[in-house]
Amino acid sequence: MEQEQTARGRFAPSPSGRMHLGNLFCALIAWLSARSQNAQMLLRVEDLDPSRCRREYERQLEEDLLWLGLDWDEGGLSPAGACSSCDVQKEAARPGDGLSPVGGFSSYCQSERSAIYQNFFRILQERELIYPCFCSRDELHAAGAPHQSDGTPRYNRRCLSLSAPERERLAAQRSPAWRLRVPDKVFSFEDGCRGSCAANLEKSCGDFIIRRSDGVFAYQLAVVVDDALMGVTEVVRGGDLLDSTPRQLYLYHLLGFSAPRFFHLPLLLAPDGRRLSKRDRDLDCGILRSRFSPEELLGRLGFLAGLLPVPAPVTLQELLSEFCWDKIPRADILVPEELF
Repeated sequence: MEQEQTARGRFAPSPSGRMHLGNLFCALIAWLSARSQNAQMLLRVEDLDPSRCRREYERQLEEDLLWLGLDWDEGGLSPAGACSSCDVQKEAARPGDGLSPVGGFSSYCQSERSAIYQNFFRILQERELIYPCFCSRDELHAAGAPHQSDGTPRYNRRCLSLSAPERERLAAQRSPAWRLRVPDKVFSFEDGCRGSCAANLEKSCGDFIIRRSDGVFAYQLAVVVDDALMGVTEVVRGGDLLDSTPRQLYLYHLLGFSAPRFFHLPLLLAPDGRRLSKRDRDLDCGILRSRFSPEELLGRLGFLAGLLPVPAPVTLQELLSEFCWDKIPRADILVPEELF
């Protein structure tokens, strides 16, 4: 008889600055969804970009999560935040899978998992599903390629047809990025928050990068490998990542993994309609903690999420009793200035 997979949610922030209101909103809904199912919660740090991510931001985000009462069963740096023993995080990994001998993971920081990503990169390489790309950003823009919704040029496969001698000549001049060739095929999925979604990879994004020219593995590959190996069954994240999901579903398929269920949350918008950002310090946790108690902030977040009729103070357990996905708004949310 096949053993049923344990339900596991996760929050996977990037430590590129102090978390803001939108990050807390996402973390709270991910936590509520997992705990409402008695599921495990995992905290993983997506710190692939060494130029933007800092360890002090990671410690700060864990402190901010704990201040709000959001705990986790595995991951992170702080034993205080984990419900179970954190000793498994310190065990040495077995080659290939990132698992420790006692069933935990050698690291929950993506910057320390490159050897694991390399194993799956090699699988794709051996199956000739990826190819080196020597195009610079300027060359991509100069080619006049169609652009994706985020402004990124859709790749025109300029490097796909290079001969072996041409690749050798270019490799002597610069290190290539590596792209995954995508099919002319529609990938459909049912999003738990947005409903039916679909995209043709070739027409929407084109062949996408899975390893950058500086050797850093791209988000698309790393997040698929990590969620699959860590047994994540539910991914709750911001709607700005909705376009990434078909790419990730294709990678799940190629690598033989079962995909989790996805829930893409509405984005919180500043009163002027901008997306909240760490760069602009839009209602970051330092400001929020100076103005509100945890219960007051939970009440305001619960109100924005449609879980409460008014933004009154509430405990985390009281908010958990009100949680239901049917209450969560589908459209982006304009944050009233007077609320914060």
